[in-house]
Amino acid sequence: MKNELSIRTIAEIGIMVALAAVLNFMPIFKMPQGGSVSLDMVPILFLAFYRGPRAGILAGVVFGFVDYAVDPFFVHPAQLILDYPLAFGLVGVAGFFGKDSFLKVAAGTITGGLARFAAHLLSGVIFFASYAPEGQSVWLYSAIYNGSYMSVSTVIAIPIVYALLRAFGETGGK
Repeated sequence: MKNELSIRTIAEIGIMVALAAVLNFMPIFKMPQGGSVSLDMVPILFLAFYRGPRAGILAGVVFGFVDYAVDPFFVHPAQLILDYPLAFGLVGVAGFFGKDSFLKVAAGTITGGLARFAAHLLSGVIFFASYAPEGQSVWLYSAIYNGSYMSVSTVIAIPIVYALLRAFGETGGK
């Protein structure tokens, strides 16, 4: 069947999820109410470019559940979905951009990072508004809080993912 994932792709998803989990244990910086600057998106992004968005999205969703299982933070079932499987699954949309140039990889990585940011932003507005300073917009608070670590993680991921794709002969080298 054309619609099925190959055994090889399923194995690669498992390996990339495990690698993302290991990288998640080594954050560069950890935020006080959750979130961190880390390289955990790199394996998901690499797979999204290497095997396509379907594999990347699936790997992201699985990693979201693994991340929750390892370090759970739960206030509501919808928050669990927004902050874990949905947020990381959205990283896989990067694969829609192609991999044959640095600009395509950068655009895909930024889009995947922004999509993940949107899920965290919404979760912050809905479930973590009480952390916003008095008089500050909860949207602004959530955008600053989540954007502070997501922007750095995304920018760091761009050259790493591109270098990995080049090492595997997956880019045009432009």
